[in-house]
Amino acid sequence: MYGNIEPVARLVHALARLPGIGPKTAQRLAFFLLRQPLELSQELAEAVLSMRETVAFCSTCFHITAEDPCQICRDPRRDQSLLCVVEEPLDVLAFERTRRYRGLYHVLHGALSPVEGIGPDDLKIGPMLGRLGSGAIQEVILATNPNIEGDTTAQYLMQRLKPYNVRVTQIARGLPVGGDLEYADEVTLGQAMENRRDL
Repeated sequence: MYGNIEPVARLVHALARLPGIGPKTAQRLAFFLLRQPLELSQELAEAVLSMRETVAFCSTCFHITAEDPCQICRDPRRDQSLLCVVEEPLDVLAFERTRRYRGLYHVLHGALSPVEGIGPDDLKIGPMLGRLGSGAIQEVILATNPNIEGDTTAQYLMQRLKPYNVRVTQIARGLPVGGDLEYADEVTLGQAMENRRDL
């Protein structure tokens, strides 16, 4: 395909392994980089290497961090009685952008998916349960994605959390701000109605 230009083929193959990048997009990215000044490729390569060398997962909550434990786990101003359980580090970043949640987090690094062969042992469930032993955590907030895998994970976690003396809640689901009712799907609209609150 690329003749005897093996470095291009290697780059296309490597880029195509990234999530959301198919073969065509990988080719476009490779040829974009080929047309750019060498400094851009060097900067990209150095950024990737630096990230891999300096960023790891927090040994407490499994969020991404350059220091262990992470900044959130170390912050004494956070509410130590609240633990929000999410699927991925990006979910932590989404909650932090809201500036409304001031508790702690626990990142599972995925969701249960029998189809993909992801079971409880593949997630960070054991360490999450271990954090409940101190008795400091009073409420576990399940903030899994509103899909089959997320709901399955939340149900499994609810069962596992029953023996612990903690309140278990789940984030509400409903309509996005600025959305029109006529465009909402039935499940979202139904959940918005079920999760209504007093005014």
